Order: sequence, then structure tokens, then C-alpha cells
Amino acid sequence: MDIFHHILKQYWGYDAFRPLQEDIIRSVADGKDTLGLMPTGGGKSLTFQVPALAKEGTCIVVTPLIALMKDQVMNLKKRDIKAAAIHSGLSRHEINIILDNCIYGGTKFLYLSPERLGTDLFQDKVQLMNINLIAVDEAHCISQWGYDFRPSYLKVANIREYIPDAPILALTATATPLVVKDIQERLLFNKPNVFQKSFKRDNLVYVVRQAEDKEQQLLSILNKVLGSAVVYVRNRKKTQEYSDLLVKNNISSSSFHAGMPQEVKDTRQKNWTDGQTRVIVSTNAFGMGIDKPNVRLVVHMDAPDSLEAYFQEAGRAGRDGHKAFAVLLWSNNDKMRLNKSISVTFPPKEKILQVYEALGNYFQLAEGSGFGMVYDFNLSHFCKSYRMNLMTVFNCLKILQRAGYIEFTEELQLSAKVHFIMRRDDLYKFQVANEDHDHFLKLLLRSYTGLFTEYVPINEDLLAKRMNTSRNTIYQHLTQLGKLGVIKYIPQKKTPLISYTTSREDSKYITLRKEIYKDRKEKYEERIQSVIDYGTVAHICRSKQLISYFGQTENENCGHCDICNTIKKTELPVKDFNEIQELIESKLEKQAISFDELLLSVNIKQPKLEKVVRWLEEYDVISENEKGQLILNRPNSI
Repeated sequence: MDIFHHILKQYWGYDAFRPLQEDIIRSVADGKDTLGLMPTGGGKSLTFQVPALAKEGTCIVVTPLIALMKDQVMNLKKRDIKAAAIHSGLSRHEINIILDNCIYGGTKFLYLSPERLGTDLFQDKVQLMNINLIAVDEAHCISQWGYDFRPSYLKVANIREYIPDAPILALTATATPLVVKDIQERLLFNKPNVFQKSFKRDNLVYVVRQAEDKEQQLLSILNKVLGSAVVYVRNRKKTQEYSDLLVKNNISSSSFHAGMPQEVKDTRQKNWTDGQTRVIVSTNAFGMGIDKPNVRLVVHMDAPDSLEAYFQEAGRAGRDGHKAFAVLLWSNNDKMRLNKSISVTFPPKEKILQVYEALGNYFQLAEGSGFGMVYDFNLSHFCKSYRMNLMTVFNCLKILQRAGYIEFTEELQLSAKVHFIMRRDDLYKFQVANEDHDHFLKLLLRSYTGLFTEYVPINEDLLAKRMNTSRNTIYQHLTQLGKLGVIKYIPQKKTPLISYTTSREDSKYITLRKEIYKDRKEKYEERIQSVIDYGTVAHICRSKQLISYFGQTENENCGHCDICNTIKKTELPVKDFNEIQELIESKLEKQAISFDELLLSVNIKQPKLEKVVRWLEEYDVISENEKGQLILNRPNSI
């Protein structure tokens, strides 16, 4: 057994890697810059965790997903692997301790939000660390052509100057060919090196259902497709409305969205994962880092803004390899909303500058100040104060972030944390002299480890339960111990954050470069059109549409999507139908011809040809002109 399989068995209990995992691991272990394209649920995290554990030193993991960051750190610690995370919500003192532990304390994995990479503190400390690998998760965020470009990701390449010998492993679940090329260039790969798993999911049945009454359609689908399910909706209010509808119809369900208290989210996620709740109705906040293999159904009540997002969310079904369904409920309202989203997502430039100006006034920042500052940000209060539309402000902030002026962290929820600053011998004396705190201090030390070396997340409710008291009493103990110099206590906090990545400028000097605004707006319009095509095109296999979008050529129809099922009604094998369709379209691309001329020009029996021609006419792929000739209405985009 080689070292990689030994680590896999020792820490995760698996005997073998999934497809592509071992290839990526060996590439990274050989010191090669590597890009891994693995669909959701493909086990991306193991591709950096295993090779990093096989070498001396620390692995830096860059990810924008704070919730995923926290989950992975917690899971690694459960396996007795030292891991820590740094993001915008931490104090400088917390960050200092974490970085020092990477230098001296044997921390194996350091998770970072990308904006942390550019700080002087991190750049000073990283030069003292032994870094064996840089893993960049959600790597599409570094590409201006990606659907979720984040300027802070551009800082990743800069740290290579300090650790030139550490290879980079970039990971993403979805990327078009243009994005694949851009990722490697921006991360300064020594040479192109891509490992790509096919985007084809043979066990996943894609369905688009035209539905004006989506509620009844949802109930009908859930009654036909049994098993665990995820229902995606666009806003928080709908999560509860649809969940109530399901419960009313005797379908076990709960809602989920980012604004819920963490303990509520944790409980609902666990109940769904364990099978106690059948359906979870959620915004797109649900799913990152979730690896439940037996999801039989994913339903989208509303069309997403990109096929990247749809593919990732739909791909949470059927990870166990058994048959599963991904259903998009489509109506004319979806098309209108998607087209409207273009102007909402890209507000006029004057409005963006107005928001920037108001933001500086809101924080009472003078021009030339604010660089590196982090502020709690109440979006609703800001919008009321300046009489602005919430969604307009939200999208303006996103554009200002892409332009490199600010970082906007949405609804960050941080656990309460404790770090002992009093030495152990002094603490003992303190306990003897302060009997009223002694019982609580013993409980704290029994409940958590590492309190003397780092800030440790604590659960005040759990401590209150163990002490048989109220949460407020626990809060009072912690606050008093903080004032007495025994501990550093950071209360639980839930708030969005604004970080200034440049000093505040006069808004007339704010520039929105072509690639930040105009080019991205055009790409966004293309992505929106791709979603509309997916929801409306009725003659191309759904799987082929998705695979083609991601730059992979697939000649075979999947044989089981809603389009392929209509083809089966012709009583022809899907493979035969596909070949005849391609032949007909290739003929009609050159010129219009009559059916008899077509029959003479191909080696196909008339009944078969008639069936395919009738189907193509029914779905408006071909039609007859005034001369009675067959013409192609739209070119096959696959």
C-alpha cells in the first residue's frame, strides 16, 4: 500500500479513490501546478488533503465560502488533523495566533478567504512557514469570464513570490473552456495541466417541465419520485411557503436559508442528512460541502441565473450512482424575470458611483482613509438611510467588489470564541481565590481543548445546558472573566461586512474598467440566454445541451431526459434517431430539398425517415417552404 492509499485508509476509512482523485493527487505530489475539474460531489477536498498530509509542512487552502471553510476545519479536527481558518470576521489578535501556530504549532491546513492574502500581516508570516501546497477552491472565481469572478482571487498568484516551490492545485466543479484557460494563466501555471472528469451523468435524468401551476407540479413530482429531495427557490420567503405546502400535503419537509440561526440550520441539515426529513426547501445557500449520496430528486422552482449554477445544484442528486432526477419547472415568467435580471444585476454606472459615495458617508470616512478597515454593515439600514432599492445596492456592491474597491461579505455568522490569556499556574491561583467562577472555569476546560493556544469556538447554549443555567448567566461569566484578564472572549456575531481594499476616493475618480462592467455584462447576457435556451429548446437532448455548454463534445443522446423520451415515442432507438436527425440537418444546412429528394440522397428506409421528419416538424426544427421543400429553422447548436 502506497502512502496515499495509507492516508486515505487511516483518516477517511476508504480503500480506493474515486475516478480522477488519484491522478490529481499524484500530479500535485510530483510538484506540478494542476487544475482539477470535478463535478459537485466528486470529492475535491481529498485531492489536496491527501498529498498535503503526505508531506511535511502546511497546506494553504483558499476559498470564499466561509461556511464550507468552517465545516472542513471542524471535520479535519475530528480526525485529529490540525486545521485553522482565517476570514474577514476575525480580530487581528485571533489571526496572529492562528498564523503563529502555522509557523510553530504544526497546523496542517490553513484555510483563508482570498482577501486575507493581500494583508501585510499574512505576507510577513507566510515567509516563515513551510508551505507544501496551495489549494485554490472555487477556482473559477479568479477568472473575469467566470460566473462568480472575485478580484481578491487575483492575489493568489502574488503569494507564489514568497513560496515559489509550492505547487498550486486549482479546483472547480464548473468551467467553460475560456475559464479553464484563464484560470491557469492567472495562477501562473508553469505549463497547462488539466484533469477533467466528463460532465456527463449517466444516472441523472434531466427534465424541463412547462408549468404555470408550479405548486401542483411539485406535489405531483414528489408523489411520483420517492426518496430524499432538495427543492431550490429564489428567495427566503418562498422556502417557508413551499415547505408549509409540502407539510400540509403530508410530505415531510423543512426550510433552509442563510439568514437562519446557525443552530437551526445545523439541526435541519442533520435531520435531512439522516433521513428524518425527506425534503429540504432552500435558497442556493444550501448544498455547498453537503455530500448526501442518496438524493433522488432536485427540483428548481425558478430558473437559476446560469447553467453553471444549475449544473452544480442539480448535480447534488444521485451521487450514489443510482437513478435520480433533476427537474426545472419553467414558465414564461422565468424568461421575463431572467431578461429583467440583466438590468438589475448591472445597474447604471451613475447608480454604482452613488452607492460608493453613500457608503463612504455611511461609515464617516474621509477621502484618502479607510484602507484595510473592516466594518459591520447593515444593508437594510443603509438602504433606508439613503432611500435606495436593496437589490440595486446589493448588485452595486458586487460590482465595486469586482472593481477592487471593497470586499463585501454577506451575512457572516461567527460562533462565540474563547482564548485563555492567563497562564495555567496563575489560573489555578485565580480559581482558588474566586470560588464563584471556579465551577464555570472547570466546565469550560472540560468542554474544550486548545484554549491556551488559540481562539476556540464555543457554544453558550451547550454550556448553559451542562451547567443547568441560562445562556445569559454563561454570557455574564464570560464577560466578567474577560474584564478580569483571564480570557479573551468574542461574543457570537451575525452581520455582513464591508472591507475597504483601497482608500476612499472621490467618486468621480472611480473607474469601472471595460472588463469589469461592459464585458461582464455581455457575458452575463450570454449566460442568461443559455438558461433560456435550456428551458425552451425542445429538440436537443438536455444532457447534450449542458455538456456542450461546458465545451465537451458528446455525440450520443442520453436516452432518458424529457427530450429523449419524446424521441422514444417514434419507436426508434435513440441512437438511430440521433444519427438520422444529424444526417437530415446536415443536408438541410446546405440547401432546401423536398422529402423525396432527401429520401433519395440518404441510405435510410422511408418509414424511419418519415418518423424523424415528422418529429422535427412537430418541434419546429424543420418546416416546409412555399415550394414544399424542407428547410432548417434553426441550426443545431450542439
